[in-house]
Amino acid sequence: MNEPNLSEIYRDYVDCLNRRDWASLGRFVSDDVVHNGRRIGLAGYRDMLEQNVCDIPDLRFVVERLVTQPPLVASRLAFDCTPRHRFLGLPVEGRRIVFAENVFYAFRDGKIAQVWSVIDKAAIEAQL
Repeated sequence: MNEPNLSEIYRDYVDCLNRRDWASLGRFVSDDVVHNGRRIGLAGYRDMLEQNVCDIPDLRFVVERLVTQPPLVASRLAFDCTPRHRFLGLPVEGRRIVFAENVFYAFRDGKIAQVWSVIDKAAIEAQL
């Protein structure tokens, strides 16, 4: 059996996020996905992403770095966006901010099963 191309799957996943194609999220994310140690499941993961887009309408995920070592993927995502209100407890209030998120993913059966995410909050604080 051929091993899935995690780079390709991951880039398709990011494209799904940027298109706001929430109905297709299950193609990439496991039903029992765990995010930062919390089992939130596919529905909770979708809710989290939908809330992110509600809070940051111009949110766009840009893959800046990508390393795969199956079953793991490491990605540095770049963001240049304008949160409407507070973001990560910071009073952004509609100002444009630029920051990165470092994310590790564990895949199982070709889908994201675990996510560990850290946002560079210090970069945001420096801009405010």
